Amino acid sequence: MAKLTINDLKKLRESAKKNIYLREGNFRGKVIVHMGTCGIAAGAREIMNILLDELASRDTTDIMLTSSGCAGLCSEEPMITLEISDSAPVKYGKLTPDRIKKIFEEHIIGGKVVKEFVFAIGSERIG
Repeated sequence: MAKLTINDLKKLRESAKKNIYLREGNFRGKVIVHMGTCGIAAGAREIMNILLDELASRDTTDIMLTSSGCAGLCSEEPMITLEISDSAPVKYGKLTPDRIKKIFEEHIIGGKVVKEFVFAIGSERIG
């Protein structure tokens, strides 16, 4: 195995810093891609990949991207829940590549809800 250089170590440190930054919660928003069996069958992996590409191409570090299981709304898959600081959570359903790109640009980056693709707004908590 080749020895690590100082530059190799610097690259590793920068990569680790990005991961630590996200784990510590220093973000203004979170995108949850619902990836239960129904979501995956409906195209959730493609939605996740598009979001990963958008975040990386813009070097966006203040948005956490994560996944969850089924949300119990199979007819709306693929879907995401978007939680932006100081706003009610928004569920977007029946996503396509074009729709998720528009949501990324207008809501995640721009802060404006894309009402035409919204399934629900607000907390799912009862009580």
